[in-house]
Amino acid sequence: MTLQEAISAHGQVFVVCDRNVEAFARMLGDYPLLAIDTSEELKTMDSVLSICRWLLEGGAGRDALLLAVGGGITTDMAGFAASIYKRGIAYGNIPTTLLAQVDAGIGGKTGVNLDSYKNILGTFRQSEFTFILPDVLRSLPKREFLSGAAEMLKTFIIRNDHNDYARAVKLFHGYAVTGKSPADSAEGLKELSALIQDASGVKQEIVDADPLERGERRKLNLGHTWAHAIEWWQRAGSSGEPHGPCLSHGEAVAVGIVQAARKGEELGISEKGLAAKLKADFEACGLPTELPCTEAELESAMHKDKKAEGDRIRFVLPVRIGKVTVKLL
Repeated sequence: MTLQEAISAHGQVFVVCDRNVEAFARMLGDYPLLAIDTSEELKTMDSVLSICRWLLEGGAGRDALLLAVGGGITTDMAGFAASIYKRGIAYGNIPTTLLAQVDAGIGGKTGVNLDSYKNILGTFRQSEFTFILPDVLRSLPKREFLSGAAEMLKTFIIRNDHNDYARAVKLFHGYAVTGKSPADSAEGLKELSALIQDASGVKQEIVDADPLERGERRKLNLGHTWAHAIEWWQRAGSSGEPHGPCLSHGEAVAVGIVQAARKGEELGISEKGLAAKLKADFEACGLPTELPCTEAELESAMHKDKKAEGDRIRFVLPVRIGKVTVKLL
């Protein structure tokens, strides 16, 4: 099925897009369109309710399709709005960032932040479809591109079929050094597309086996216990004042993965030297690897994260590249 066939299968279509890709979104057809500003500060219930009000004012019925065009914040908020508007309408995703193409736009997790805590409010609601178009990554800024690289590398640390991890490190290292995006050449785009397909396929298989995150899907949170706490600390933290400059979500995930490997080595779970290897590989890809604050400053947020149970925290720890394990500590 083509993208246009998937969209036209619905009588009513409404498009929510990141303002940065509005021109692309308008090329999809003459549909009602809401362009929104996106940031972690705007990823709130108020923004979701604004989408719902727009749908209501536009006469969207229960048979309508809400099409999300943009990065992970856009797909998260639009998916959440679709899941609660009139008790649920269909939605589809066209992710336009690398991070969304390999992670956020796949799997049916929706969510927004609450009082600076990451994705505390949300639902599980599978999209009707997700169309991945690697060509749109040509215009993606370098930092945002490499932020998505962190989520791709995370996926291949969980499962490393076809030596995907090493292939991805080589590809992104080249971009970090030369500044030439792999999406800008036919050869680079072919390799990038293959890696996107493999990464999205890994995530989709895990989601299909565990759609509500009761077991296997928890592995996809590798690095996120620290990442979400870092994002909380950056927005306000215990001081109530924002800290800067800020790491992006993908950059925070990269830091979190290295921290997870260090903890794994301390516990005798991770291969010796794994943390040092991941640190070197991520830095070669232009990604940060060290906490922007002390770990003690993150403890409050880590205990309020969705992955906490009582006074314990569920950590995803890498055993080696291609295998992770989940521990409640």
